[in-house]
Amino acid sequence: MMRRHRTAALLTAAAMLLSGCSAPKYHYDVRKDLSIYFGNADSVIQAVREAFVSRSPRVTVEYTSGGDNMDDIPALMNEIVTFAMSETDDPREGDYLYHQYGGYELEYSRTDLADGRYSYSITLIPEHYTTAEQEAQVTERIGEIIREFGTGGMTDYEKVRAVYDYIYENVKYDRVHAKNEHYHLKTTAYAALFHKTAVCQGYSVLMYRLLRELGVDCRVITGTAVGENSSEYHAWNIVGLDGTYYNIDITWDRQTETHDYFLRGDASFSADHIRDEEYSAAGFYEKYPMSETDMII
Repeated sequence: MMRRHRTAALLTAAAMLLSGCSAPKYHYDVRKDLSIYFGNADSVIQAVREAFVSRSPRVTVEYTSGGDNMDDIPALMNEIVTFAMSETDDPREGDYLYHQYGGYELEYSRTDLADGRYSYSITLIPEHYTTAEQEAQVTERIGEIIREFGTGGMTDYEKVRAVYDYIYENVKYDRVHAKNEHYHLKTTAYAALFHKTAVCQGYSVLMYRLLRELGVDCRVITGTAVGENSSEYHAWNIVGLDGTYYNIDITWDRQTETHDYFLRGDASFSADHIRDEEYSAAGFYEKYPMSETDMII
């Protein structure tokens, strides 16, 4: 029997070979209230993550079980993919992956075995916003930009300023494709680097990638931007300096040709930037403590 399941959630997956996966660096407490969970979940999650990075087109997971797991497979794989997109110490992972794909299609089947058990095959088919070739170009260009910075001896603040200035000077807002829901390249670092245009998500993932490559902690935050007469879904960044985090909205600064949203504290920034729930939760703020005041430069 086979069932097909589609989701618009921000999750993805790609082809993996579990036998080729190295010892996992991270441990994840997976849920055990379903009819099945993977005893080697850390390895599965790492293999899925590595497949995301390589932009492989499919991931197939096979296993045997003594019970009927068909109803729980979507929830199981949703959790696996969610963990695969969590933050690591690799700039190509975490938010860089999470904000550059558009969901996945899930196919799964069960075969009855002679010994009374069942063999399961699960395949995830993602919608990547960039190709492996485009990501290779991004990685090469990122290296060139960092070498152009000449980062030896730079403070973290100087690195943040260098990245901010580079994006500000080289990337324009993509007004041509801004309202085109089917043109996803506008949300990528690739478009920002090579087309010199992007929407807020593209600005934010490029800043994330560059700062993480330079060793500065950074996250992409999503939520609602509130204007005088309207509001819209939006993305911006937080960056860590000396253990305290500050807001940066380079998209707004570039559009208004100001620097009003560079290293802002929450007290002033949150008046027109309302975070999504996952980024406004107490646990997130504990991990990323925000300055209430703007950085004085």
